[in-house]
Amino acid sequence: MSTETDRLAHWLVSGLELDATVFHVGQYCGPWRASTAGREQASFHLVLRGQSYLHLEGQAPIALGEREGVFLLRDIPHCLTPEPDAGPAFQPCDMQPMAPVLDGACGLACGFFQFRGLLGELFRSAFPDYVLIRADSAALKAVAPLFDLILAEAERCDGAPSPLIERLTELLFFYVIREVARRDDVAAGLLAVARRPEFAPLLDDLLREPGKPWSIEDMARVARMSRASFCRHFVEASGQPPAQFLLQVRMKIAARRLQSGDSVLRAAEHVGYYSQAAFTRAFKKVIGEQPGAFQRARRNPLPHTHR
Repeated sequence: MSTETDRLAHWLVSGLELDATVFHVGQYCGPWRASTAGREQASFHLVLRGQSYLHLEGQAPIALGEREGVFLLRDIPHCLTPEPDAGPAFQPCDMQPMAPVLDGACGLACGFFQFRGLLGELFRSAFPDYVLIRADSAALKAVAPLFDLILAEAERCDGAPSPLIERLTELLFFYVIREVARRDDVAAGLLAVARRPEFAPLLDDLLREPGKPWSIEDMARVARMSRASFCRHFVEASGQPPAQFLLQVRMKIAARRLQSGDSVLRAAEHVGYYSQAAFTRAFKKVIGEQPGAFQRARRNPLPHTHR
């Protein structure tokens, strides 16, 4: 992996804000079925004990054992059952507490998460529909203790899930993000641009100097391409024109600076805007809020709520 791509993976982790909410944690027995589909939210299922099978449309069942799980980054049809079969015999049922351990039971932590951060849209455009956590993954050895901690918290719960499970799940997901950001199957957006050797130096320059008056010709020159060739290959890599990509990068950098305490004027100037009105229009187009409102909301975050 190039230094630029590795640094970019860490930049993504540092800029992405995540809110995890545990929907239920416990164990299932018998011919059970579990799903978080249909709620228009990203979700997760973590196998803490036993095993289950993940069923996705058009795919063979995927076995999930202890210390394994799935993060569904989009709301896609799916379910979990204790067997490769997902037929009508397997129905939703009540989840039992994690303790005492029941013979043949599968212990699960399931819930939802939201991307509140500055890179949410870019993240969703670049990452696959779902990401599996595998116990034998050398790259994810560090997450095994997190599964143990989640299980320990689940066994202590005799009512509502411990809020520590939500924080541990968020930490687990950040480890997953870092590894997925390094993979070749991340198809589009910021990370796909970084993976292209001809564009990695350009992306590094854009991140270091977002306020420079970048023209298409300037960007093509850094990529060592003609203007026409650069535009064509850049759209193939990122799914959007260079100017739109630059606008997104600038506004996400500006948003991070606002969140860190910069004034609107300083954040605007850092990304090359000397008209506050023009900056406000661009910021609202990409982030969805005006800069001042965005900053006030992040300085005074709403309390975390449970579903």
